[in-house]
Amino acid sequence: FADGGLLALGCNIWNLGIYPCFIAYPLIYKPIAGNGTSTQRLSMAAILGALIALQLGAFSVVLETLLSGKSELPFGTFVLFMQPIHLAIGLVEGFVTAGIISYVQNARPEFLENNDTSRPQASDIPVKNILIAFVIITGITGGTLSWFASTQPDGLEWSIEKITGKGELALQEKGIASVLQGIQEKTAFLPDYNFQPTSPAAARDEKPASWPAVAAGTSVAGLLGSTIVLGLVLLIGFGIRSFKKRQSS
Repeated sequence: FADGGLLALGCNIWNLGIYPCFIAYPLIYKPIAGNGTSTQRLSMAAILGALIALQLGAFSVVLETLLSGKSELPFGTFVLFMQPIHLAIGLVEGFVTAGIISYVQNARPEFLENNDTSRPQASDIPVKNILIAFVIITGITGGTLSWFASTQPDGLEWSIEKITGKGELALQEKGIASVLQGIQEKTAFLPDYNFQPTSPAAARDEKPASWPAVAAGTSVAGLLGSTIVLGLVLLIGFGIRSFKKRQSS
């Protein structure tokens, strides 16, 4: 999708993966959620976990920028813009997460770790129905609601724009960043979540993004991205289950 450079991949894994999984979940979510029987505690745990994970990730972006030597983004000013905007983003993400957890708790509480009141698998709502519901919601979100994604800058772009007056920093014309940029442009088959322009002329004549962005390429990108994520989750899940079976045998 060419959303972010290849050099940012490691930073994104750290900022968006390590903090939520290894700090927010074990140190914030689990102690607050307790045994998973209280909806209020689960919701509070989800909201606080999302808030703190986003704050840590945003601060890491500032530190990584400082270490990269990008003098256009002074540390103090960058922090003052990055932290508040990601506080708001984290709050929204926290409420969304809390809503999903609340649904799962009501439908299949045994899915939540440490739930002492887990119902047997043959409960009122079959697992198949829950999975189908999630697939349908994901399909609608990726295939249709993606048209209504905001055209406004995200938290990072907003912060950069407030400091430099532009949503993005100038790309390096030489060095590894330039080489990887060229590779990315050639290999991204749905750049910016849309089909590749058919020709350089078509790329030049491309109209500014509209809202809603009703486009087949946007739907394909949303559905394909959802499918890739689902496939990876299933692959990892089967791998973990296989590993546990080998350990127990």
